[in-house]
Amino acid sequence: MSDQTPTADPTRTDPYEVPEDADRGDTSDDRPDYLGGVGDAAEGTVYTASGGDWDEIVASQAERGDERLVVNMGPQHPSTHGVLRLVLETEGETVTSLRPAIGYLHTGIEKSMEFRSWTQGVTFCTRMDYLMPFWNEAAYCLSVERLLGIEDDIPERAKVIRVMLLELNRISSHLGGIGPSGMEIGALTVMTAALREREMLLDIYEAITGLRMNHGFIRPGGVANDVGKAEIAEVRNSLKWMTTHTREILTLVEHNPIFKGRYSGVAHLDLAQCMAMGVTGPMLRSTGYAWDLRKEMPVLDYETYDFDVITRDTCDAHGRFMIRFDEIWESMKIVEQCLERLEKLEGAPFMVDDPKIAWPAQLAIGNDGIGNSNEHIKHIMGESMEALIHHFKIVTEGFKVPVGQAYVPLESPKGELGAHVVSDGGTRPWRAHFRDPSFNHLQAMPMMTEGGMLSDVVVAISTLDPVLGGVDR
Repeated sequence: MSDQTPTADPTRTDPYEVPEDADRGDTSDDRPDYLGGVGDAAEGTVYTASGGDWDEIVASQAERGDERLVVNMGPQHPSTHGVLRLVLETEGETVTSLRPAIGYLHTGIEKSMEFRSWTQGVTFCTRMDYLMPFWNEAAYCLSVERLLGIEDDIPERAKVIRVMLLELNRISSHLGGIGPSGMEIGALTVMTAALREREMLLDIYEAITGLRMNHGFIRPGGVANDVGKAEIAEVRNSLKWMTTHTREILTLVEHNPIFKGRYSGVAHLDLAQCMAMGVTGPMLRSTGYAWDLRKEMPVLDYETYDFDVITRDTCDAHGRFMIRFDEIWESMKIVEQCLERLEKLEGAPFMVDDPKIAWPAQLAIGNDGIGNSNEHIKHIMGESMEALIHHFKIVTEGFKVPVGQAYVPLESPKGELGAHVVSDGGTRPWRAHFRDPSFNHLQAMPMMTEGGMLSDVVVAISTLDPVLGGVDR
């Protein structure tokens, strides 16, 4: 081993300076790369804005004789809905170029699912887009069930419970998009009112699943536990409340001239652009195109429910905002139908009748409120050694899925969500890849903002309603 310690080159004043003869790769593109890495040489003058230095920056910029600025918006910014970074080029207040930069929230969820059993994978994917966890779970489980060939064996009660939770989740997700949309332009009351309604839905989730978020409730073959009469009554009472009070939010903005001025005609995206960028959901329907997978490619018996597909023809931020409001009412209609069906299906099974697939799902709680009841322990551990062995293996090892691949798309609150699941015949996914709508929609940000005002960028983001947990999965 050499005892010599590397020393800095005395001829270089900056240890991170890149030599002029260094290989910089392909520089055929005339546009500078503002996403350069550490050590890349900066082009032009670099300004650092912090605290009260803005006046100095403006004065220095004025000496150049032009108004071109490169601005980093994010990745830590309250209006980017997570750790999204936007690299903006501006001429004065006009955006001339916008480039999204993602990856700051990368969790490795998809890769981690390859090292867990098929059922355990639910606890990973539910954490992607944390505003619509039930949709992540459903997309994954439906693809797994298609590989297993048990789609037709899922109990009707399980399907109804899934649809009810999915539509309640659509409401809470839309409220999570509507509220920040108001906050972005200074209407904080819109945010607080939306959070008020969303809290009621989170209480319902907790009553049914035990958790407010990241539920792991929808599982291959059905759901984790049944929905009782008390929960049904709570859902019905909450719907009555929200039917009245959610309209208060609409009253705040529907005829507000400031809101209309900030949202109407802003972040334009027409049908051709949506089709080119893979844009779906409320953004696509704001162009007048009534594309809804619940109607076009229904699963979970969605074709048996009565609801309308909401469209607008404005192609702007205001139309997308109003579509989300209107879809809340349609989801309430679907939930009401689910409640009626659940009352008729009382006592019906909620998990597929296949002990080789179904996890033990009806676990009674002990007197301490934590552990399993004595009756459950006696059944599992005292009545049959074979039952105990099966219980141990199905939980720790899991079931095997036939070789193949499947993709089941769903009309999530944000657009098409699907899980492409690949099996090599083992007890865990060989590959699980999700089509998250937020990831696709961020591609449309340059089309929506370039040529517009800098102040309209946050409006465009709010109508995308992105969640970076789904983008950086």
